[in-house]
Amino acid sequence: MNLKNIKKVHFIGIGGSGVSALCRWFLLAGRSLGEGGYFGNQISGSDVADSEIISELKKLGAKIFIGHRESNLDDAADLAVYSSAIPEDNPELKKADRLKIKALSYPETLGEIMNNYSESIAVSGTHGKTTTTAVLGLILEKAGFNPTVIVGSVVREWDANARIGKSDYFLSEACEYRRAMLNLNPKMIVLTNIEKDHLDYFKNLEDIKSAFREYVGKLPADGLLVFNQDDPVSNELAKHHQGKKISYTLNKRLTMSFDETSPSYIQTSELRAENIIQLAGKQLFDLVWRGENLGQFQIFIPGIFNISNCLAASALALELGVAPEIIKKALADFRGVWRRFEKVGEINGAVIISDYAHHPTAARETIKAAKQFYPGKKILAVFQPHQEDRTKKLFDEFVQSFNSADAVIMSEIYFVAGRTEKQKMISSFDLVEAIKKTGYSPIFYAKNLEETKKMIIAKLKNFDIILIMGAGDIFKVSLELSKSQ
Repeated sequence: MNLKNIKKVHFIGIGGSGVSALCRWFLLAGRSLGEGGYFGNQISGSDVADSEIISELKKLGAKIFIGHRESNLDDAADLAVYSSAIPEDNPELKKADRLKIKALSYPETLGEIMNNYSESIAVSGTHGKTTTTAVLGLILEKAGFNPTVIVGSVVREWDANARIGKSDYFLSEACEYRRAMLNLNPKMIVLTNIEKDHLDYFKNLEDIKSAFREYVGKLPADGLLVFNQDDPVSNELAKHHQGKKISYTLNKRLTMSFDETSPSYIQTSELRAENIIQLAGKQLFDLVWRGENLGQFQIFIPGIFNISNCLAASALALELGVAPEIIKKALADFRGVWRRFEKVGEINGAVIISDYAHHPTAARETIKAAKQFYPGKKILAVFQPHQEDRTKKLFDEFVQSFNSADAVIMSEIYFVAGRTEKQKMISSFDLVEAIKKTGYSPIFYAKNLEETKKMIIAKLKNFDIILIMGAGDIFKVSLELSKSQ
């Protein structure tokens, strides 16, 4: 698709994190593709509810409707971009089909935009995509690369989910759901980790691996794969990749190389963290790049997984020639992104943390991170499972994810529109009962968000940290609690 021929673009589900970032690109970066900023105010969109993101897009010139109606879509629109959450019977999508207006999904559009940049980078994996993308974007910005960046959340330094640059560098997350990343053709791929997830679409882990294998196989001859050597599946994929690759690790032990002509050859990972020190409020570690200790680095975000995310970003930056001192400053300055261990506020002296964790591993590691970041403090973990299908298929893993918290409130499962039908196949109550059977008793079931909020308030005096986790609408509880102080 020649973007220079696009005059009017309509976004269906414009308030979503990904779609809104693309809208920002069309409003700002897209102007440079033609003369006179022809996109201008010819950007429109719709969503079911207003939001801060929508308000910002309106300020940039987008015309946005609340509610989905056929009349929202201009008959003369050149392109309709829709969120993956939009059902097929959406009236605007049906009108686009009837009028033969080109309609592309979010990942399809992202791929078309990425094709306009020669130095394209995609960050993929089950966990850590958003943080890794944000950190790498900030490093490249400080290093003068002036990248365009599309992120799955609001980065505090930019106060936006997109940074519009003026260079050939384009950096974006690449989600695996429905093999969405196969719409992209990046020159460089960062692979954080691969686990079972999105099992409403993928058959099993082997199916997920096949999608990633195809994805990595799309790298050009002069491309680059940066992968997590601590992750078994990423390791396996890298082993069969014939192109250039760089590994990073938290484990300083010697590892097997992937040179099939000499399978017994031993080497260390190109980048590793050593001398890790976890303190209240920060983490310290040495970066060792191809055998050279670059000195001590520090980050002010919690969790060993975030050290790994910073290694992923640093490995690619170092390969691109970024000076270690620039990376050191970028890591020290980074304060996280929206809903990634975000300190929302306080209530009656208790700190309220909001986090996007919705996978068993993410929930478990986020609780551990809270205990590391706030040593000696009592933690109340509040969790809203995301999607019935995920809860059912990863049920046993979820049962083992919460026992390091001092107590848990399990809110009812968040139903994801457009992903599965409401089958009532399982409830958070079932999860609570299964966890109790393991011998862990301080866990409570809340049938909705209102009851969740009341339960938190009733237990406040016994806890120092309220850790609210989930990818659904549970974040609203954290905002309401912080405003009630």
